[in-house]
Amino acid sequence: MTGSPMPVQRRIYNLGPASRIPLGEGKVYEVAGRALAVFRTRQGMLRATQAACPHRGGPLADGVLGSGLVVCPLHGFKFELSTGSPVGNDCRALETYRVELTAGGDMLLFLDEP
Repeated sequence: MTGSPMPVQRRIYNLGPASRIPLGEGKVYEVAGRALAVFRTRQGMLRATQAACPHRGGPLADGVLGSGLVVCPLHGFKFELSTGSPVGNDCRALETYRVELTAGGDMLLFLDEP
């Protein structure tokens, strides 16, 4: 007999004003025991991924953003911000998270938690 899956609860976290992250940069937030990198593209779009590169733990928030990609500052590995998929390398994909901008300019992060 197999156990039933644990129910998942979606939690929403207000990360504060998006203006805290300059256009074209990222910032690390600690949310529910997880380190997450939140990026604000030059076009003002928000994206959120795990904070550390799966290759060697590089700080992704310090990476270069452009063309929908983040480039790890340690070894140059590239990942699509929208999907977390690696680009030109065989590293595993980044975990990505839904983040939205409120009418008041705050960032809302959506996390699924057991």
